[in-house]
Amino acid sequence: MDKINAELIEILYGLIKNWENEVVEFKQASNDYRLDDIGKYFSAISNEANLKGLQYGWFIFGVNNKSKAIVGSNYRNTRGLETLKHEIAQDTTGNISFVDIFEVYDDGRRVVMFKIPAAVIAMPTAWKNHWYGREGESLGALSMEELDRLRGQVRRDWSKELIDGSTIAHLDADAVRIARENYKEKQNSKHISEEIDRMSDADFLSKLKLVIHGKLTNAAMALLGNSDYDYLMDTQPRIMWRLYGSDNAVKDYMEFTMPFILVVDKVYAKVRNLTYRYMPNQMTLFPTETKQYDASLLRELLNNSIAHSEYTVGMRIYLDEYEDQIIISNAGTFLPGDIEAVLKPSYTAPYYRNQLLADTMTKFNMIDTVQMGIQKVFRIQKERYFPLPDYDLSTPQKVAVKIYGKVLDENYSRVLFDHPEFDLETVFLIDKVQKRIPLEKEQLKRLRALSVVEGKAPYVYISAHIAEMIDEKAQYIRNRGFDDDFYKRMIREYLAQFGSGKKKDFMALLLSKLPDVLSDRQKEYKVQNLLKSLKRSGDIQLNSDNPRMASWVLRKPD
Repeated sequence: MDKINAELIEILYGLIKNWENEVVEFKQASNDYRLDDIGKYFSAISNEANLKGLQYGWFIFGVNNKSKAIVGSNYRNTRGLETLKHEIAQDTTGNISFVDIFEVYDDGRRVVMFKIPAAVIAMPTAWKNHWYGREGESLGALSMEELDRLRGQVRRDWSKELIDGSTIAHLDADAVRIARENYKEKQNSKHISEEIDRMSDADFLSKLKLVIHGKLTNAAMALLGNSDYDYLMDTQPRIMWRLYGSDNAVKDYMEFTMPFILVVDKVYAKVRNLTYRYMPNQMTLFPTETKQYDASLLRELLNNSIAHSEYTVGMRIYLDEYEDQIIISNAGTFLPGDIEAVLKPSYTAPYYRNQLLADTMTKFNMIDTVQMGIQKVFRIQKERYFPLPDYDLSTPQKVAVKIYGKVLDENYSRVLFDHPEFDLETVFLIDKVQKRIPLEKEQLKRLRALSVVEGKAPYVYISAHIAEMIDEKAQYIRNRGFDDDFYKRMIREYLAQFGSGKKKDFMALLLSKLPDVLSDRQKEYKVQNLLKSLKRSGDIQLNSDNPRMASWVLRKPD
């Protein structure tokens, strides 16, 4: 039994022995269980966990709800559990879903453990617009008393709290100057700019509610504070950049502190943003050159972490840089609950953890409109034909996002190149295919209708499928040509048969096989590049140092 399974079994036995009716529910669920009933229990357990001051509750299949004996369950044993997160999120408040779903085995008996997050402060969890609760083991509507208690909870805005002993003298002068300039740029109004220029720093910051009765708010200190006075804060905001080598060991690191309005560019300057070359389509011989990471994308995500981090737990914001990806992480829960919900055009955020901080960062032009920032970074990757960011919400009270610095599947890039009209929700599904993430039946049906995937579930793959849009498939092959391995194989076979050859010989050999869409000059470049590639790989070599006399031959083994 592996360590994780053993830990989960220990949790399971603990729940069976010391379970609380309202926040833990056991079901035998031998083969199936209605989605609607799962949703009702999700709502009830989520609400009861909040009222009991807990972070989460449990819904468990494979345990008899009367005897509490472990009997095992075959629920979704063959078609996967991950899609259930998405199915639940479609009809819950704020599109929240399970923290995680675990499959554990006890003496060969399979148990499915659903970890349900507590309802957000002051926002009861509903299922299909109905609030559910528990009384003992009974499931029913949430009582009015419990509903009032949930709705009446006070949501704390850390960023608005005042810092004792603080004054405007504890701010960084350069940071305040930049804040004034950014605010005027964001407002883009001559009248407002003139008004701000007439204001003192104290009046300007009071206008934005960053200074109240002469005291600084946490938002003011985090964005504009002089780091020499960070001891005034109960928890000091920090950002750490870490560089990892190919062995995943830390090679370098640096910590940054406030003022955050000046820090993001300093963090970005540490990132090795190398030039990356790739072919987004088959109709060109020349690769596209770009930086691995879009600067505005990294700044937006880093600023989003600053805006939404749960600072009270004392965790740093991390930017971890690897060879071909970057992971940005911060403390806190992902308030939308599900990344797919954010990509919908109609998405509206339920609330913001640090309302004053987020509003101020928007006014200082540090982040996009608060609820559109994630859509912005997804669009940037889409327009670059790169994989979309991955949000990892598997660790409680932590949000991590992975940004890719390279292409994973060339067919994905080609589909996006050929279909700029695809919306983010469609691209998100295509991205899941390239990452081997299972799709729901309706999602897969949607992609098949667009002719961008082939294969049978779960072995589905991306296919450009341009041939079906052209009357004659033969013409498609003539336009597209063959892949480079095909051409290289023909060159090697030619040399094996005739011993040597010059570029003109290979032009004659390949001319009819090269894409019709290429000009004669481009075809010549193509053959030249193929020969250079074969030389670099050690397959062929020139038999003379004299360029006029030299011919290409197969390289003999050393």
